[in-house]
Amino acid sequence: GAENGGFAELSHGGSGGVGARVHGSGTNGEDTVETKKNRRMPKWAIRRVNVIHEMWRSSQRRRSSPPDLVPDFALPFDLRTRLGFIWWLLCCISRASKLALDEKLGGRRRMSKRALATSASVCRKLLAMLKTSFPRSELSILLLEGIAPSAVDAFRAAGYERIDYRPTALTGDELVDAVRGAHLVGIRSRTNLDESVLKEAKKLVAVGCFCIGTNQVDTAFARRRGVPVFNAPYSNTRSVAELVIAEAILLLRRVPEKHMACHRGGWAKTASGSHEARGKTIGVVGYGHIGTQVGVLAEMLGMRVLYHDVESKLSLGNVEASADLDDLLARSDVVTLHVPATRETKGMMGAAQIDKMRDGAVLINASRGNVVDLEALREALVSGRIAGAAVDVFPVEPKGNEAAFESPLIGLDNVLLTPHVGGSTEEAQDGIGREVAEKLLRYSDDGSTLSAVDFPAVTLPRLASDTRLLHVHENRPGMLQSINDTIGASAANIDAQYLRTLDDVGYVVTDVAIERDAGIRLGEDMRQLPGTLRSRVLF
Repeated sequence: GAENGGFAELSHGGSGGVGARVHGSGTNGEDTVETKKNRRMPKWAIRRVNVIHEMWRSSQRRRSSPPDLVPDFALPFDLRTRLGFIWWLLCCISRASKLALDEKLGGRRRMSKRALATSASVCRKLLAMLKTSFPRSELSILLLEGIAPSAVDAFRAAGYERIDYRPTALTGDELVDAVRGAHLVGIRSRTNLDESVLKEAKKLVAVGCFCIGTNQVDTAFARRRGVPVFNAPYSNTRSVAELVIAEAILLLRRVPEKHMACHRGGWAKTASGSHEARGKTIGVVGYGHIGTQVGVLAEMLGMRVLYHDVESKLSLGNVEASADLDDLLARSDVVTLHVPATRETKGMMGAAQIDKMRDGAVLINASRGNVVDLEALREALVSGRIAGAAVDVFPVEPKGNEAAFESPLIGLDNVLLTPHVGGSTEEAQDGIGREVAEKLLRYSDDGSTLSAVDFPAVTLPRLASDTRLLHVHENRPGMLQSINDTIGASAANIDAQYLRTLDDVGYVVTDVAIERDAGIRLGEDMRQLPGTLRSRVLF
């Protein structure tokens, strides 16, 4: 695969490029490959073409990806096929040279000018194919933090074989070394891809966050590098919502204290301070995907639901919008947080906000670790100001299961502490693995950035016979005109085009009707355009 300025050009090889045509033999039902002048092409070359073509047909039968997600005529450049191509090329050159030498020495074996031109054309096209094709089997995929096996299965089913799978997060130089040669990187919540790491990832094409949040990735810098970031905002919604409801019931019944008393040999059988969930008010801070599911489940228990959000939202069921955060805190028996990590939400539940909660209320945080001031929460719990808390996320979390966990809430009987497992169910992780892997595959194979985070969202139905050009560029006047002028200068016809911009970056997908060799040259010309961040050609 060719690279320009450290940006890999991904081009899936086509079935053509050898000056051959395919037709039915009419005798045994099998396809054969012949040239227009069969007598001009040596039999050994015809046999080699037939072998390669049959390998391609076999790979087409094995393909399990949906047709609209994989470019047509995706030739399988596995090791055997590539070695076969190289062997064929060497034989072409060797045979042509031998015949030319025989002719020069006056021997009887002669190669006509037409046959020599045909062999030279085959060699040129084959060299171009080997130079520009970047087979799926050679794309490097790095998956960290024990991502679900469903993601690995999805990549392998699509023909991606070079998968570096690791069960833990990486940091520092170890992380930099790992991402340096990767084209696609998959992480969860503990791996941080900041600017210093992304600068070293010269071959990086896309990032997949196999979780909901993307605050562990510098998405703005990734966008300026032409690297989209994908996540899974829906797949673990139900798992988190169920955990929140379960914790709300346990805290209302004062189960954590009774649980710890039994472990110490005590017997705290009392109804004092224990309450049913029915008839109580739960306040949902952040009425998004998870917040709405929490509201639905809470209503099924007979709870009254309030919500607070910075945006106007459509309430489901009998859910009521509070006047503001203070109003929600004052009226709720259970407060549950479901907000993203932003400058506005950092420390949003500090000492002042906790003091505004109803006496004896409980607090649940399954959103982001920096949303709650844990020291202030500890003081309120120790003093009895609030009855209990459940915390699943923390400002600093261990990088792996072997690392030590530290928190000011350790040792409090009225607190449920869980190691960021809100979305950690087998069902949720299996769904996340498939969802994010499919998004990465669509971008790698088709250029679709639909649902990408902080990146222009572009998707264009694929025209089977066309060459697809992907171009990420600086968002400045005249870029689209420059792109189309370059396409027009190559005598290519634009069949479809879609451009979107976001902040300082633009992304355009163009389908053009053009010969393969001309498409390769056009891709090189587009990479040379001023303002280009990344350009790819898909055949």
